[in-house]
Formats: sequence, structure tokens, C-alpha cells
Amino acid sequence: MTALELTFSGAQVLHPDRGLVGDDLSIADGLIQEGGGAPVIDLSGYLILPGIIDLHGDGFERHIAPRRGAMKQMDEGIRAAEAELAANGITTAVLAQFYSWEGGVRGPKFAADVFRAIAAVKGSVVSDLIPQLRFETHLLDDYADLPGRIADWQVPYVVFNDHLPHDRLAQGRTPPRLTGQALKAGRSPEAHLKMLQDMHARTSAVPVALDALCAALTRQGVRLGSHDDATAEARSQWRKRGVHIAEFPETLEAAEAAKAAGDHVILGSPNVVRGGSHKGNVSALDLIAMGLCDALASDYHYPSPRRAALMLMKSGLLNLAGAWALVSSGPARVLGLGDRGSLQPGKRADLVILDAETQRVAATIAGGRVSFLSGDIAGRFVAAAR
Repeated sequence: MTALELTFSGAQVLHPDRGLVGDDLSIADGLIQEGGGAPVIDLSGYLILPGIIDLHGDGFERHIAPRRGAMKQMDEGIRAAEAELAANGITTAVLAQFYSWEGGVRGPKFAADVFRAIAAVKGSVVSDLIPQLRFETHLLDDYADLPGRIADWQVPYVVFNDHLPHDRLAQGRTPPRLTGQALKAGRSPEAHLKMLQDMHARTSAVPVALDALCAALTRQGVRLGSHDDATAEARSQWRKRGVHIAEFPETLEAAEAAKAAGDHVILGSPNVVRGGSHKGNVSALDLIAMGLCDALASDYHYPSPRRAALMLMKSGLLNLAGAWALVSSGPARVLGLGDRGSLQPGKRADLVILDAETQRVAATIAGGRVSFLSGDIAGRFVAAAR
């Protein structure tokens, strides 16, 4: 697909050091250019900002599995998810897929299908889709084969979770939602409970296994993160394994420990939009105010990164450049993507165009190609092409 050669004129363009400035912005060959010369589009009344980089989101699940067994064409589900991403100004998206004992859409087989589908559509979608594996740490029998599978699936980013209901299992009590989980996984409630009990009983073997697994993945060049850290000690253990991304720390203690050691802290943008965690964890707003956030992610809701950044600006907690950095240049640094995240010449032409009055997404351009276009701005693009 051919990249656009255009100059946008009349818009307010966001610069990291100067804020919004009435500059022209030119793109060609998929990159932001130093000067103009291309066909000009009048974007008076619009804002041009760096494209949103979403470094953790599982909102695509509803596209690939809207109902149990309803989606047979996985590729079509990924394409539908990309359309939603683009409509929300996201130009680079990390698709976070579970590899879990929960089974169903979070089971190993489904994960393999998702990763194959992402690879299959990669050359025909506009947005940059990056697969992420969310691995449940107590699946000890899967450790040996996992590095090879990750290489085959072309997964560059792995995050570790532990969602076992340890407290209930230690007390000999039946975990909540057991029957529903079992049915989704295709097991009887009795078999599902026995599996959970067996995994819980092997907890002491997990740390050593994780040491070896993280070392193997690091050698493969895989980026590693932990999920829902609750203590400074837990974050320290992950760091020793080369796991330098802390996704959604649950406590101030864990977030402070991560930042003090130079690790990256990712928070959920829905937490910002809601004004707090829906699980009662530490508030993202508080952590941002204390400088303990490197990036915001969609988590489960793709409109939230844009809304969260704008809310941070409107509240006065950050200026627009600082707030938008949490969904653009900040995520780019976390992911090691030095070619994007700001509107500087030579960077990828990844940008989102907002209506200045409503602040809704009017257009999204990824790598110099249009991934979303709607409303009045579409007429301006058509007029410029004549």
C-alpha cells in the first residue's frame, strides 16, 4: 500500500517542547518530513498529535470471540479489532493474549490461533499490531516448550500473571465462579478444581522454573513484564530475572520500587478515566501525580488512552504535551520503538487528528497510510486529491 504525500496546513500541531503550535506538517514515504511541497490539505479547526501507542490491551477479545464458538474466521476478528483501534487514534497496538489454565479464549490452543492470525494479517492491515503473551506462571508443564512456541509465534513481549485463587485453595474452599470457568474450559467442575489444587500444591517449584524461563526468553531478545505487582519484594524478584516492565502495579509500594530501580511502570487508562481502580487498587491518578508512570495502556477499553490523556490535561495535572506523552513517546520508550512516538522529521508518520472543538478522532494515519477517516475531514482529503 502506497504511503501518502501530503502537507497538512492550518492545524495546531503538538510538539513535545512547545506544545500546540500552528505549524504545517508534511508526510511522505511513510515518514514525517522536514519541509513541505506535497499537495496541501487545510486542517483548520483540527489538532494533530502523535499516534497513540497502546502497549497492553485485550479489548480485541470481543471481536475474535463475541460468543462462544461464534467466530470461526480468526483473521476477520483481528481486522475488526484493527478498525476499532484506528477509530480511537491508536497506530501501534500490543494485543495481549492470555495463555492460561482458564481455557477457552484464554487457553493455549486459542492463543496459538490468535498469534497465527496476527501474523497472517500483518501485511494487509495499516496499524502496527504487536502480539503479547500473558503467561500464567503455574503452568509448569508448559515451561519447556514455551520458548520455542514464542519464537514460532513471533511474539516479542511476554508478561507473567498468577491468577490462581491461592487464598481459597489454601483454605480448602471452592474458588468463586468455578463452575462457569470449568464450562468455558470444557471441563467438569470437579476436574477443574482438581487441576487448580494440583497447580497450587506445586507453588514452591515456580520461582526456580521462572528463573530458567526468563533467562531463556531474554536470550531470545523477548521483552518481559510482570502483571499486578503488589509488593516491593515481588518487583525485586522480577527485576532479578530481567523483567523490567511493571504492568498495573496494585500498590504504591510496588510502583515506587519499580521506578526507584529504573524499571518501567505501565498504568491503565480506564483507571484514570474512572478516577480509580475498579478492584480497589492504588489510583493511577495518584501515581501519575507522583511521577510514577511511564505510560498508559488501554487495558480493556480502546477509547480510554485518548480520553485519559485529555482528562489529565483538562484537570491541570499535566499539560497536553506531558499528558499525551503517556500514550505516545512514553510507550515508545518502553517498547524500544525509537522510530515513533513524536512528530519529529524522520519519525514514522503515525498521527491522530482530533476535532479541536469536540476532541473526537477525525482521522488516524499509521506509517503514512490512512487507517481511519470520518466526517468533514474526509471531504478535505478528497478535495486535496483532485
